[in-house]
Amino acid sequence: MTTLRETGGTAHARYTYRLRVSSAARTALLAEWDRCRWVWNQCVATSRTAHQTRQECGPATLDKTLTGWRAEHDWLRAGASVPQQQTIRDFATSRAKALKDITARLPMRRRAGMPRFKKKDLAAPTLNYTRRGFRLHDGRLHLAGGIALTVVWSRDLPAGPSSVRVYHDSLGHWYASFVVPAQAEPLPQTGRAIGVDWGVKEVATTTSDAHDLPHPRYGRTAAAKLARYQKMMARRKPARGQAASQGYRTAARQAAKLHKKVARQRQDAARKWAKKVVRDHDVIAVEDFRPKFLAKSTMARKAADAAIGATKQALIEMARKHRRDLRLVHPAHTTMDCARCGARAKHALPLSERTYTCTACGASSPRDKNSARVMLIRAGLDPAGVDRGRPDAPPGRQAA
Repeated sequence: MTTLRETGGTAHARYTYRLRVSSAARTALLAEWDRCRWVWNQCVATSRTAHQTRQECGPATLDKTLTGWRAEHDWLRAGASVPQQQTIRDFATSRAKALKDITARLPMRRRAGMPRFKKKDLAAPTLNYTRRGFRLHDGRLHLAGGIALTVVWSRDLPAGPSSVRVYHDSLGHWYASFVVPAQAEPLPQTGRAIGVDWGVKEVATTTSDAHDLPHPRYGRTAAAKLARYQKMMARRKPARGQAASQGYRTAARQAAKLHKKVARQRQDAARKWAKKVVRDHDVIAVEDFRPKFLAKSTMARKAADAAIGATKQALIEMARKHRRDLRLVHPAHTTMDCARCGARAKHALPLSERTYTCTACGASSPRDKNSARVMLIRAGLDPAGVDRGRPDAPPGRQAA
């Protein structure tokens, strides 16, 4: 699996591989995680004390404190220093984001909140290593502290990794995620442009009928099996303070396995569709739609199954990888504007009305197809419609 991200203006990619972990390596990884989790919890406690006493609690201060912690505790000093230092870096990043949200006075529902304690039974093991904390030798991943892991090389790394994240998922599988410089793979020019409008009936409606993305309904297909596993878990739920039975753990694993399967199906469908769109078009105008508000609507279940946010991110990453021009368009009034004459309807269309009819020019077209055409006009990609577009329409902006 590959994902792209921006770091300091430079594009990087993550290449994720499955790990084969021996019993000794698993014990060592969990021991390292226990130390890193303790460091994180100590950072949370130190941060709260510093907040009450109005003192500084930045990464430099915590680094010095870590040196003292390692001097005091032999069991902490027995672990590698690199993942513990990276734990402090991650904590500092999380705390800085929370403080920025508080300073910006964002509503509580939009704030991530200050970092919290990580409980042993709830937090998934995650270890981060910089370049001085790991090396690749004879196809194996060697971590600081003498931990050797076998990597399932499904494909070669395109460049030397600068860092690696070793983590444990809900199914008990271990993975290694390497960060490498992103490799551009330009595609041949096609001279075509496309507009993309997001929806719930269809995940993506475009100006090209051949590139529409219908709702796959993977979650709905798996709902019956998931309900059965959840009922099994409810019947076998252990009492407070008691260990879970084998039957409960088996049902929980089956439910987690089904969730993972659905997530991978959505991801696979999104990437295949994004690759098709990017391969056939040079310029892409995409509605900068944020589907978070749908979680509180009557369409919450269907919208979550559509995975609009993940599909949009897959399209952005694919366009960046293949050096296509992708423009994010403000979604305001896109369902009210006419793609032919630019006139705006006086009232918003109800969701039940699927055909857009312009009262000014009389043009009639499917509602989502009209919105997809509006994306092209607002992004300046439709020469026949730019001059007739509304002058106050929010312009498209380039995707990072």
